[in-house]
Amino acid sequence: MIRINHRISLDEKELSFSFIRASGPGGQNVNKVSTAVQLRFDVRHSPSLPEPVRQRLEKLAGRRLTQDGVLVLTAQQHRSQDRNREEALIRLADLIRAAAVAPKVRRSTKPTRASQQRRLEGKSKRGSIKRLRGSRAELD
Repeated sequence: MIRINHRISLDEKELSFSFIRASGPGGQNVNKVSTAVQLRFDVRHSPSLPEPVRQRLEKLAGRRLTQDGVLVLTAQQHRSQDRNREEALIRLADLIRAAAVAPKVRRSTKPTRASQQRRLEGKSKRGSIKRLRGSRAELD
């Protein structure tokens, strides 16, 4: 079990890992050893995720989500398979934690009467300053 927070835990059977060759530096090692990790997690069919979290996760995933609803994370920063696997799991957990936070409901408010008056007074002061810049004929 992979613990995300106090309410969400993922079963390791829901995750699938495939190992591919990494790009970038690494010398001959990069051409011989498959150290990069592709983690796949089926978001749409996961029994571990509550529905609101699933919907937010699909939005957060963006291009990393396939049309079938499978989240694909690739980790290739480290030179060892184990560290890349850990990196992919950490990134998945962070993504799910971010999706688990419900957005605050925005309540529309009105500006106070005092703030409206301050705004109008500021505008009239500014207008009078600009009026002083005009020619003498405009002042009369």
